[in-house]
Amino acid sequence: MNVLGFHHVAVQVHDVARVAAFYVEMLKLPELQRFHRDDGSLRSIWVGTSNQPGLAAQPFIAIEGIRPQTPEGALGYSMVALRIDPQQRRSIVEELSRRGLSIERETAWTMYVRDPEGNLVGLSHHPHAAP
Repeated sequence: MNVLGFHHVAVQVHDVARVAAFYVEMLKLPELQRFHRDDGSLRSIWVGTSNQPGLAAQPFIAIEGIRPQTPEGALGYSMVALRIDPQQRRSIVEELSRRGLSIERETAWTMYVRDPEGNLVGLSHHPHAAP
């Protein structure tokens, strides 16, 4: 087996559109595709993990609506870490603050915030140091 890297992470949520808006509007990630159920309801939204133009076959986040049979406590994920430019760390901190989002914790390489349903999102430039 030859694993080539991160492909996607699926996140189960109550409100697909609201959570996808966090990634698209706040983090400026591209919406890649929407999927609907047979009844027309929104099933999932795929969000790219980079807003860099021309990045082919990029990893993505699949924001999935829960199904009625989903067991209690099965929502969300442990954490997803998205790569950021270390040169942009200070401006990202300022943008998060302007939007009323607090950094839950941080390391020399990664800042952690919560999306609207409490899922942990890492913004990381590991292994590169910020200026």
